[in-house]
Amino acid sequence: MTVDVQVACADGAPPAERLAAWAAAALGARGSETRDLCLRIVDEREGAALNSRFRGRDGATNVLAFPAAAPNVECGAAPGALGDIAICAPVARREALEQRKAAADHFAHLVIHGVLHLLGMAHGTPAEAEAMEAQEVALLHGFGIANPYILGANA
Repeated sequence: MTVDVQVACADGAPPAERLAAWAAAALGARGSETRDLCLRIVDEREGAALNSRFRGRDGATNVLAFPAAAPNVECGAAPGALGDIAICAPVARREALEQRKAAADHFAHLVIHGVLHLLGMAHGTPAEAEAMEAQEVALLHGFGIANPYILGANA
């Protein structure tokens, strides 16, 4: 398994090694066969462009996941590639401040959330959301990070 971390915007982002460790934990916890992924930390301009192009929405969002099997992915994914994740560093940092969470903890949550999406998890129904959140909480707990869904848990 290879996690390629690209830091195009370091605005409050944790070191690449930590980002890769969070992604690897999420991959391993889901019993994923050897799969490669690219995790890119972007600025608001790139995040907004990706969000507009692939989701038809204005502005940057915190995390986007692009499965390699998706028809609109331009990464030229090699066999065994899982996909790409883009995290907008300024949005993630702002959210952490607003939610009174440590920025690194919020980045960890976004990385894990993105990887779980690439592995096929979703949160479109209450049952799906409950399963995905439980997996996220368990993975974060392994890093000593509190449940991000409990208000003030990371304060």
